Amino acid sequence: MAFKNLKTKITDLVENSSKVEDTLLHICTLLKSEVSYYDWVGFYFKNGNKNELKLGPYAGTPTDHTIIPFGKGICGQVAVSNKNFVVPDVQAQDNYIACSITVKSEIVIPIFVNGENVGQIDIDSNTLDPFSKKDEDFLEFICTKVATLL
Repeated sequence: MAFKNLKTKITDLVENSSKVEDTLLHICTLLKSEVSYYDWVGFYFKNGNKNELKLGPYAGTPTDHTIIPFGKGICGQVAVSNKNFVVPDVQAQDNYIACSITVKSEIVIPIFVNGENVGQIDIDSNTLDPFSKKDEDFLEFICTKVATLL
């Protein structure tokens, strides 16, 4: 499905949201099912006042990484840098936390509420280097929409 059509579906989900957790799970499920190279889709959020991320809703294989310290792995680095991180080949990253041996690439986009990085969307792919600027723009759109729920 084209990102344009997915944007419409995401907008509808957010605008008709009655429960944040359910809406986030629907977004994860939708992305995983509609984008062929999105093999794991999830949200991580800042865990209270701690310098760590806590796993939120996700779609894909269960992960042991339910808590990620700031600075650790791709997600932890985004929590510190406040910048998008696209990893074409996870094997080339020194500070990578392996969730599955099948993961080849990852993209993480932060979610900002009132200028504060409160979380992120994390996508793992079993395809080497599948993410383009279109993915990055699309996921930034989703993070902007999600921020209105938080």
